[in-house]
Amino acid sequence: MGHIVLSYDDNRLAVDLFGEYDQNLARIEQKLKIEVIARGNRVTIKGPSDLCDQAKMALDSLYRRLQDGEVIAQADVDGAIRMAQAADEQLILPEMETEGGEGAGKMHFAQIATRKKKLTARTATQDAYIRAMDRADLIFGTGPAGTGKTYLAVAYAAALLERGIVERIILSRPAVEAGERLGFLPGDMKEKVDPYLRPLYDALYDMMPPDKVERELDAKVIEIAPLAFMRGRTLSNAVVILDEAQNTTSMQMKMFLTRLGENSKMIVTGDPSQVDLPKGEQSGLVQAMELLSDIPSIVRVQFTAEDVVRHELVMRIVNAYDEDSRQKAIARRMLGRGSSQNIQAEEQIANLKFEQSAPPDVQASEADL
Repeated sequence: MGHIVLSYDDNRLAVDLFGEYDQNLARIEQKLKIEVIARGNRVTIKGPSDLCDQAKMALDSLYRRLQDGEVIAQADVDGAIRMAQAADEQLILPEMETEGGEGAGKMHFAQIATRKKKLTARTATQDAYIRAMDRADLIFGTGPAGTGKTYLAVAYAAALLERGIVERIILSRPAVEAGERLGFLPGDMKEKVDPYLRPLYDALYDMMPPDKVERELDAKVIEIAPLAFMRGRTLSNAVVILDEAQNTTSMQMKMFLTRLGENSKMIVTGDPSQVDLPKGEQSGLVQAMELLSDIPSIVRVQFTAEDVVRHELVMRIVNAYDEDSRQKAIARRMLGRGSSQNIQAEEQIANLKFEQSAPPDVQASEADL
């Protein structure tokens, strides 16, 4: 059994760390099945040694964020626990601060910092996703809704723009369906496509002050447009994000990917299980990932239901639908196998009937073949 005692110098931050009525510590107790006791600015952790180490890592991570001026919520506590578990299982290799000072020897998980907020990876996959955006020029982020694929991509783009690493942000998604059939909708083009691009606007306003977003939109430094508007362009010195990419056709995806210019990054997000294309039409996202899987400089990060960072029910809902899809796929395979076996049996019976009914000379000639 493990026994760890932690002490925090800043009483005000310790109060924020523990949460109202020690709710953050209670959350760690609940998730890790250990005992966490607070006395003043000290915390005692009791339980299996590996779980105590995970609790310590989670608390250290949260305390460092409070020292940096961040505000932590329950979702951050849950994220810190998940990241500590992932680090303990070596699913991620967080950076270790080696320089002198209070932070020496403590682990740091992947972060994205914009002028308005700082985002810390809440799951091992988010950590891998952020690091992939750092090192690759073309990244595919795929998986269910609520995992942070688009939100983190927009945050990363905003951070690069603020640091002057890129000159533009271009955000796009297929409007309505893959064919972008907008003619029947009322209003001009902006009014037609804005409802489908609203999630991208929302993410931008979370990362940057509203007045700055409006200025950058007016100056075309930030551009939000339907996929069809990308045709014929070369997108240089930019972060280019394609959202809902599962609803692109093969030709649309090829058109988009070949827009990549110098000093640009392209981030493609989508959920291959939610394709809205007409029946028989292959998703451009699925095809692109298959065709480009052997190119080392292109990175794919696959999110799962375990990475959902919305309400806990969302993860359960995604799991339920995934299990239903899995069972249906098994049933289809079994049905197909049964049909194949039935066809073979029918052919054997037909051949047997032919042999029995054929004249002797025909039977002989068939045997000679």
